[in-house]
Amino acid sequence: MRRPAGRLFATWIVTAAIVALLGPPAGLLWAKTVPRVTYVIVQGEPLLADPEGQGPIGIDARFALLALAAGVACGVAAYVAGRRFTDLALVLGIAAGGAAAAVLAWRTGHLIGLDAFRDAARHGRDGAAVTGVADLRAKGVLVFWPLASVAAYGLLELLFGRLAPGDGGEAGAGEADEVGGDELDLQAAPSGRDVDGREL
Repeated sequence: MRRPAGRLFATWIVTAAIVALLGPPAGLLWAKTVPRVTYVIVQGEPLLADPEGQGPIGIDARFALLALAAGVACGVAAYVAGRRFTDLALVLGIAAGGAAAAVLAWRTGHLIGLDAFRDAARHGRDGAAVTGVADLRAKGVLVFWPLASVAAYGLLELLFGRLAPGDGGEAGAGEADEVGGDELDLQAAPSGRDVDGREL
């Protein structure tokens, strides 16, 4: 039997919501692990103390690694939890949820310490050094989470693919075939008998 479209839609929505909820915790982890970047206050504006330093690049790189790891984990979890006929809904769910989670992780991590940073920049004297907050300069890394999720799911499907639709996996002659939207098992009759078991 084909699954109702409503159930597939619900699977997609629930999967996307669960993955999206992982965004804020990931953002907190990102904010706690980024390298420290020092700014110097000049006329109320924070300027990078070392414009040639690797700090801003390291912040983007940490987010990219975190997004890749989270995406792979989501893809594996969705594949393990999935069943036949839910593949499309799950893939769409982890893709949409991964995109939302990446944005939520970025915004959550960026908010950690942002008020204190702005206050220090606004009221600090010229030449004062302040530590910056997590922020993305390469916004392209936001796609790493959904891409990694779909890629992990696709790789697992390629390596351990589930049975093709219409094949119930039953042993014996005559695999189940789709006829008129329902399954009809066409089995060969035993030798010397008709399909009702009567002698010919």
